Amino acid sequence: MAAVIRDCSSAPIDPSLRALLLFVDKAARDASTITSADIGAVRECGWTDDAIYDAITVCALFNFYTTWVGSSGVEPLHDYRPSGERLARDGYVPE
Repeated sequence: MAAVIRDCSSAPIDPSLRALLLFVDKAARDASTITSADIGAVRECGWTDDAIYDAITVCALFNFYTTWVGSSGVEPLHDYRPSGERLARDGYVPE
């Protein structure tokens, strides 16, 4: 994870995942520069339109939330470990 955060383009990850993460990075930084060639490159790596749509949606939501939190004065959560442990144990929908 640290290698991906430091430099996704050289991180030791599957090339198809790298392509998707670089696409999402570009979308997050300046979505207006995304072209059909960018989407085509991700498709060529095996990602379906549904998967690309999901990645764009997650990216957009994170941009929204970080902008909202940063602008509203709401304190961000600094320790995600308890939430991650709960989600790993119980999933998203408690039974």
